[in-house]
This record gives sequence, structure tokens and C-alpha cells, in this order.
Amino acid sequence: MKQARQHGILPYQHIKRLIADRVIQSDAPIEDRQIQPASLDLRLGRKAYRLLSSFLPERSEIKHRLNVLDFYQSDLVMYEVDLTGGAILEKGHVYLVPLLEHVALPKTLRARANPKSTTGRLDVFTRVITDLHAGFDEIRPGYHGPLYLEIVPRSFAIKVKTGLSLNQLRLVRGPATLSDTAIRTLHKTTPLLFHNDPVAADGKPVPSRELRTDRGLFLRVDLQGSDKRHETIVGYRAKKNSHVIDLSKIGHYAALDFWEPIRRHRNDSLLLEPEEFYILASKERISVPAGYAAEMVAYEAACGELRTHYAGFFDPGFGYGQGEIHGTQVVLEVRPHDVPFLIYDGQTFFKVVYEKMLQLPAQVYGSALGSSYQRQGLTLSKHFKT
Repeated sequence: MKQARQHGILPYQHIKRLIADRVIQSDAPIEDRQIQPASLDLRLGRKAYRLLSSFLPERSEIKHRLNVLDFYQSDLVMYEVDLTGGAILEKGHVYLVPLLEHVALPKTLRARANPKSTTGRLDVFTRVITDLHAGFDEIRPGYHGPLYLEIVPRSFAIKVKTGLSLNQLRLVRGPATLSDTAIRTLHKTTPLLFHNDPVAADGKPVPSRELRTDRGLFLRVDLQGSDKRHETIVGYRAKKNSHVIDLSKIGHYAALDFWEPIRRHRNDSLLLEPEEFYILASKERISVPAGYAAEMVAYEAACGELRTHYAGFFDPGFGYGQGEIHGTQVVLEVRPHDVPFLIYDGQTFFKVVYEKMLQLPAQVYGSALGSSYQRQGLTLSKHFKT
């Protein structure tokens, strides 16, 4: 194994060491299934608090806002929900859950949180908040304290229980992001982007001259589908009124009870309606070699009218394995904002940032870690029957 770098994302074996050293602690023993190649799955605690609104605890510890004798006198909390036996979180409502895990980070480590892929594909908006901090999903270096998860189901009511994982934590030492020059250099030796086309099914890399970079690697949206027939399904739109989804049930639900298939339009375009939720896929396939991790970043500032993803982490080995996989499509969770928004096939739609691993991980995505989406195409969350 190569010698560890001085800076980068902490891998599987380092996360295990942090747990052993009690840098990461929990109210219940941390399970091996939680430890991923470059992240740790965080688990819901025993209570949820139904909030009047979202908030940031810049001026006080969160527990002081929650421990109120009479919630009617609170400007934040409406009521408590017991999660130990399972509970339903209604769509459109804001909940706050103390997580089982808490941290005692040294000053050399910071952390970022992101929804798990399955969470994002259900249009469940989550973000971590920490004491005395004016930002979401960022855990500052040296932070000692609890972690809380804000949960807002957007399209479906969901049933959750203590111990379920909706989000994940990635730990970082120093600067880790690859420059555009480094991305292009890496692509020449270990391709990062492949064509997703039947004639290139052998994994033909995108030529270097066609890469588009600007503090990350840009990808496009696919509205043609792989076989390019007019009846091809190119996406899904969440139905407005559906039943509860129990997040502990895998392969259980019929997709058509919750989703409307979107078929290819004759113009290879799609009109996105405001505040509807869509599942789409990328035009290209990406690969994340074992010495690197990646993250989708918000593209809202550039295009203005839509959010193109919720879940953002790609582990080392995604679309790569041990080098035998020539890329995997990216599934996009899309929600337009205030106005209808017309998109077309091949439109630049999102960006992926690559980061260095501190060391090659002892496990990679797609190995024995129960990786669900290694060879995905246009794929709904794992709760639905294939």
C-alpha cells in the first residue's frame, strides 16, 4: 500500500482507527456496516423533534433549544416523536433528530456531511447542524460535541426508526481538492469520464479535449435514453399523493405507485414544472479511482432556477471497482424552483469535484460493503422493486 499523503479524505481504515480512539463516539456501538471507503454512515437517535422552522444555532447549544418543559412556550419546537419503535415523518414538515454519533475532532480534522444516495432519491432533504455554528453540513476543525440531523421529507411521507442511516460523514485533513489541471492529467492515465452509448459499450473514454472543467468536472443530462426510441423512459416524476414509504423495507414498493415515468420527447427536451421532483440520469459515466473520492456540487448559482442534486458523495471505486468497470451513470435528483424550466438532451447540468484520499482505502465501493448502485443506469432508490 502506498504511503499516506499529508492531506486528503480519510479512508476506511483511518475511520476505524478514529472510532477505536474515540474521536468518533456513539450512544450505541458503531457497526461495521456503517464504515464506507471514504465516509461513515450516521444513525438516527431515539427522538425526533417536530420544528416550526429550520434554524442555525450560532448563539446557543442546540440542547438548550430542545429541552423545554412546555413546548407551547418554545419558538422552535412543536412536539417530540419517539423513534425507537418507528414513526412517520410527514412531508413538508421540518424535523430535528439528535444522531447516535458524536465527535471530538482534533484541530487537524474537519468533516462534511451529505445525504446518502437512497435518501436523495426519495426527495428527503437532510443536513447536519452542530452547536454554535452558522452553517449546515460542515463540522469545523476541533469540534467536540453532538451531531443533529434536520430532515424535511419533500415528496413522500416516510417511516423511520432509531438506528436508520439517512446521511454520511466524510472526514478531511488539509486541502484535498484536485485542480482542473490535475483532473485533466489524471484523466489521461486513468479515465474519469466515459461515453454512455451503445456503440461505446466497451467503455470508450471521453477525449481529453472534450472535458469541460471549471473548479471541477462538468457533466450533462441524458434525455435520449440508451436505445434512443421515443418510448424510452428517460426519467421519473414523483406523484403528488402517495402512501408512506418505510425506509427499512428494501425492494418492497411498486414504482408506479409513487412515480410517473417520463418518456423521451421527440425534441429530446423536457419541461420541468416548479416544485416538482424528478429523477434523471447523466449523459456520461463517471469513474472514481481508488486513490480519490468525488462529490457533486451545487450548480444552482450558474443556472439559477433548479437544484440538480441532493446526494453528493462518490466513494473510491465508484464506476471503477478494481479497474474493471468503465464508468457508471450518475442519477440526478432535480427540483425546479419558481418558474417552469426547459432542459434539453446534452445540456450541462452538474459538476463533480475530485479529491485526494489520504491513503488508498482498505475497501472500495462495490466490494463487500453492500454497494447498491455500482452498475446503475436510471435507477430509483433501493426501496422499489426492480
